[in-house]
Amino acid sequence: MKPFTTLTTKLIPLPVRNIDTDQIIPARYLKVTDKAGLAEGLFYDWRYLADGSPNPDFVLNQARYASASALLAGDNFGCGSSREHAPWALTGWGIQAVLSTSFADIFRNNALKNGLLPVILDEDSHRTLFDWTLEAPEAAITIDLTVQEVILPDGSAISFPIEPFARKCLLEGVDQLGYIRSFEAQIAAYEAAGRGIIP
Repeated sequence: MKPFTTLTTKLIPLPVRNIDTDQIIPARYLKVTDKAGLAEGLFYDWRYLADGSPNPDFVLNQARYASASALLAGDNFGCGSSREHAPWALTGWGIQAVLSTSFADIFRNNALKNGLLPVILDEDSHRTLFDWTLEAPEAAITIDLTVQEVILPDGSAISFPIEPFARKCLLEGVDQLGYIRSFEAQIAAYEAAGRGIIP
């Protein structure tokens, strides 16, 4: 996992509430256990028309957002069934952060464990960001995890919450197992000392 400290990017506006994990990555893509290729299935049923051609009206198919790496979504993002494939598909496409007023707990936890930052905003700030995407769609925001702020194009800042342990792991670019492995020397020393005590 790459460390997440700051991210400066345009926002991809997707003002849809209750986007569930089956919409993020359809169930037919769950057969794979490898992350490679899951980006192809991201929002597949919205990105493509019935004949398989790209839907020109869907935001991810619009050229202006090709290099954007933060999704601004409606409330209750990631609801529905638990599937780690959802954050895999998002990060595979290049999305490093999702901003919303709330996230399903299981999705939020899966996201944090896979290097995807869920940013929880209050309703007024959320509305302000959507206004920015309409008024200045090319403008960039900066997400600064070190101070837990979203900095708007006008320089104003919005604070956001995150669990301290999840923040530490993202800043260091490690998952939970990687965090434990960072203590291998101490664990080995403890075990060695223990072996000298136990008969």
